[in-house]
Amino acid sequence: MRNKYCFVLVMLICISLVCAGFTAAYVAGENDTSNDGGITIVTSFYPMYIATLNVVDGVDGIHLENLSEPQTGCLHDFQLTPEDMKLLSKADVFVINGGGIESFMTDVATAYPKLAIVEACEGLELISEDGEDDEVHDEHGEDGHDHGDVNAHAWMSVKLYRKQVANIANYLSQIDPSNAKKYQENAQNYDGELAKLQDKQQKAINFSNNQNIVIFHEAFAYVAEDYGINVCAVMDLDEERQISAGEVAGIISTIEQNSVSYILAEETYGADMGRVIEAETDATVVYIDPLNRGDYDKDSYLNGMDANIDKLTEAFSGKE
Repeated sequence: MRNKYCFVLVMLICISLVCAGFTAAYVAGENDTSNDGGITIVTSFYPMYIATLNVVDGVDGIHLENLSEPQTGCLHDFQLTPEDMKLLSKADVFVINGGGIESFMTDVATAYPKLAIVEACEGLELISEDGEDDEVHDEHGEDGHDHGDVNAHAWMSVKLYRKQVANIANYLSQIDPSNAKKYQENAQNYDGELAKLQDKQQKAINFSNNQNIVIFHEAFAYVAEDYGINVCAVMDLDEERQISAGEVAGIISTIEQNSVSYILAEETYGADMGRVIEAETDATVVYIDPLNRGDYDKDSYLNGMDANIDKLTEAFSGKE
């Protein structure tokens, strides 16, 4: 009987040791960020992914991934999923837009204090909610200001997106100096393509005539700034936005009082309101892409912005 108890005890000890071994191996695997000597870069959302994809193109050992996409396309109220947190636990670098648009950054910084953060908006003059431009400093440093009062959709300005790409390349060059030359070459090549887009914008700018517009997405404030047109009213629309009759009347009044000919809107969330406005006023709704989601090809931003420029050129030149 005594031998039987001894045998059971030994078996229990063996089982405990095996379980402990498996647990340790699992934890080690979950927390392994080495990736065989490579670098794991995670981006906060779509436009940052496309920018980074172009910067790291052809660089060996780079593992690039994007967080799960928010259902509404923007990050204002986005909550990190368990899968996102697991992905960030394996990341070496986290590329964000900045300007306060990633509202979850406090949680990330708390959970992963050693994670390198690349803020693409750093040093850019962003549009303030009160209409003035604010320069964004490093939000992780003491000189950073409150980003809650700025419009951080900087990627919708080709001019500012070029600076974001340069910021990403410069930061990655500091973090990974062995590949700095390639990062900078890639950024310069991509910037050349973006410069062509900015040149193409000039045709639409020539037709815009400093006119008044209304926008149905705050990201389009950057489009207006690039084209030198005046925003008379902003109505930010998404799937949860409930519009009152008073708001509709107010927008119609603004359109009439300011001789607004065009409204810029995103078709997914702005089509219903767009139909109302076109039925009640002489204004035309131009649907353009906010470029906050799409396919994951490295030319996606170029193609999307090119299509936007074509639509705006047609509208402002009266060819629509």
